[in-house]
Amino acid sequence: MNRLENLIARLAGLALAMGLAGCSEPAVQGWSGYAEGEFVLVSAPIGGRLDQLRVKAGDRVIRGDALFALDAQSELAAQAEASARWVAAQAQAEDAEKARRPDELAVTRAQLAQARTALGLAQAAWAREKALVDKGFVSKANLDATKAALDQARARVAELEAALRVGLQPARSDQRDAAKAQAEAMSQALKQADWRLGQKQQRAPLKAQVAETFFAEGEYVAPGQPVVSLLAPGAVKARFYVREDEIASFALGQSVSLGCDGCGAPIPATVSRIATGPEFTPPVIYSNAQRAKLVFLVEAKPRAEDAVRLRPGQPLDVQRAAAKAL
Repeated sequence: MNRLENLIARLAGLALAMGLAGCSEPAVQGWSGYAEGEFVLVSAPIGGRLDQLRVKAGDRVIRGDALFALDAQSELAAQAEASARWVAAQAQAEDAEKARRPDELAVTRAQLAQARTALGLAQAAWAREKALVDKGFVSKANLDATKAALDQARARVAELEAALRVGLQPARSDQRDAAKAQAEAMSQALKQADWRLGQKQQRAPLKAQVAETFFAEGEYVAPGQPVVSLLAPGAVKARFYVREDEIASFALGQSVSLGCDGCGAPIPATVSRIATGPEFTPPVIYSNAQRAKLVFLVEAKPRAEDAVRLRPGQPLDVQRAAAKAL
């Protein structure tokens, strides 16, 4: 080999070495991501001491199974008080619809009978006095006194007749309305007490596996603080990050393929979310090949029967779905 050929060979080797160096970081063919569970966090809207934790991590539950119970002494007392108040208000409302008691009416009727007897006597006395006055045997002053006694007897009869009519009637309409409103208010207060008591015991809202418990029995749980997390079968999605210059090629409903260690065949999934704004590359990412500083979060959901093959936190390789052959 002459010097020219030797130089050409060396240049070719140098070019090949530079080419290999330039290809030391391969072009990204897919995206790295991870599986994320869509957990249901079960909490109580009212705080209290955790009395009973009826499940542990790994348990499987169905809808309606008991999960935990908080101390409910205060709510039990409030419910008993509200129940007693409602009974009292209901009784008052019913009483307002009734007439007076039979014994009370009997007293009024007896008094009325006495008044009518007295009225008869007063009328007879007035008639006798009037006849004597007409004949001139007694003065007119005696007749006036007898007339006053007659008028008084008539007024007493009218008074007791009115009292009997009132006794036979219920309370006035405004009093009845007020009693009904009070009974309804107590009924609603009882419903609130029942609801608060019911919230101290939480049950599973769906069929799921207990992913985690966050408190031990005896600990205080603040209102709204999760006590148990549940993961429904197949409630797992893929999350991965796409470079800024590639995001335009993604669309909702687009098909992708998910791969993971031990998953077997690729898992088909559908893009369900594309972040509206970029973010910096997460500090922990599963590939050294993805080094773009600005990326967009993309989420994809597999079918429920395929999602059971994934576990939350599992690293995933995401590829575009292969085009179907025509």
